[in-house]
Amino acid sequence: MSRRVWSLSTEQLAFWASVFFLLSANRPFLAAALGGRSLTENDAWGFAAALLVLLLAAHLLLLLLLCSRWTVKPVLTVLVVVAASAGYFIQAYGIYLDPSMVRNSLRTDVAEASELLTLRMALHMLLYAGLPMLFLWRVEVISKPWLPALGRRLAWLLGAVLALVLTLVAIFQPFSSLMRNHKDLRYLVTPANVLWSTGVVLAADLRGAKAPRQAIGLDAKAGPSWTAMTKPRVVVMVVGETARAANWGLNGYARQTTPRLSQMGVVNFPDVTSCGTNTEVSVPCIFAPIGRRDYDEARIRGQESLLHVAARAGVAVHWRDNQSGCKGVCDGLPNETVSAGQAPDLCSDGRCLDEALIRDLDQRLAQLLKSPDPSKPQLWVLHLLGNHGPSYFRRYPPAFARFQPECRDDDLRKCSVEQIVNAYDNALLYSDHVLASTIERLRDHADRIDASLLFVSDHGESLGEKGLFLHGMPYAIAPNEQTRVPMILWASAGFEQGAGYRSGCLADELKRQATLPKAHDHVFHTLLGLLDVKTALHDPALDFTAACRSSRP
Repeated sequence: MSRRVWSLSTEQLAFWASVFFLLSANRPFLAAALGGRSLTENDAWGFAAALLVLLLAAHLLLLLLLCSRWTVKPVLTVLVVVAASAGYFIQAYGIYLDPSMVRNSLRTDVAEASELLTLRMALHMLLYAGLPMLFLWRVEVISKPWLPALGRRLAWLLGAVLALVLTLVAIFQPFSSLMRNHKDLRYLVTPANVLWSTGVVLAADLRGAKAPRQAIGLDAKAGPSWTAMTKPRVVVMVVGETARAANWGLNGYARQTTPRLSQMGVVNFPDVTSCGTNTEVSVPCIFAPIGRRDYDEARIRGQESLLHVAARAGVAVHWRDNQSGCKGVCDGLPNETVSAGQAPDLCSDGRCLDEALIRDLDQRLAQLLKSPDPSKPQLWVLHLLGNHGPSYFRRYPPAFARFQPECRDDDLRKCSVEQIVNAYDNALLYSDHVLASTIERLRDHADRIDASLLFVSDHGESLGEKGLFLHGMPYAIAPNEQTRVPMILWASAGFEQGAGYRSGCLADELKRQATLPKAHDHVFHTLLGLLDVKTALHDPALDFTAACRSSRP
């Protein structure tokens, strides 16, 4: 007997594929679109039926435009895998596959991706991708002469367009209102969401690849304090990962997740808003002059960053990464990623604990003291792995597993919310240790080096609130758990004088600033202030330290 047991035309195969996508991957969209409607009302059933027809017609139209007799099976194979994987992550973690989330996914490294490949996902993929593909490749695609085939295709296209238009007309008022008020729902329509978002990302990357980053801060120059420097100046910028303000001990969280920092004399900023809800958005935004208040992704990605401005003024810049790269922020500047070769006892399975970032900090400081010219400030950026989920338990060594019972599974659905929060808080406890250890070493050299440290997390994390986990929600509808982040600033005893601030001003000014709302927007300008780099890009209103400058440019 032939292995091919079904005969279908390309159009029929596209139709049944659309039915499959509708039923297997679009339940989150339908649930969200029908939320708040009572199914005891007749119009609710009519609206639900119209949405089904709308989704079916939209996907059918898409497939009819993409597929021919020769491409239908390869195209559907790819889309079945895409729809199955997208459907799994949407249902498991409550994410939306908008362009920023797709960009974040495309930039994920192998180690990150492997933590998401759970047994539950494998079973999901077997059911929603493996079995459909088994059916697909046993279908015989019917061959027709080109003229009848063209007529058939046009008839199907016309039918899909008519179904789409007539359904939209029938429910235009409630549907348009729904999409105006909840624009992000379109990123739940699967697999169209992945195709659209991937296209947007690739088009933007293609445009960016054709043009070099626009230079900014061409007027950047050394401030007055540089010529008066008698000791090397080091500003350490620590970019946290997925630490949320709600669980930050210094913010008054019920648990003390920052016991060491609470003893280090840091200034804590309890009300800080992130620029994005994922690393791909937030990291470039943190180092951009415009930030969230005038957010323009194309502009941010098309321009140089704070690091380039500082380097142009003469600052020695270095980026050290324990995550998925600097997202273009450090392009063309000295940078490295920590590896097992640098700290074999802290690395395994392609991942290093964050202490690897500071393993040689004492040596770096000692080497700096040997420099014959101390008049060049240093900006050292450390990019933490932090609390990157879902495998929080992999982010800290056993000694920091204080909160029990902890979730020790890559699949969060196998753990209770209590276990997930415990593992997350243990990871925060370890970040506290890394940050405090960094400050401690800088403080040990305070008699010979003027140092400061600024830490801020890139975004927060959902830990079961409203049924959401992880991060990456579209910013307009993201919960506070994903957009409120911790931030601290510390300065050595001699930093104030060495960096050119008015004597006795900085501590009081920072405490005052900590009572005011802050955002990622402040980081660019505050770092310029700490480094004493003069440029028209610097906005004193967004610099925590500007009020303490002895003189203004």
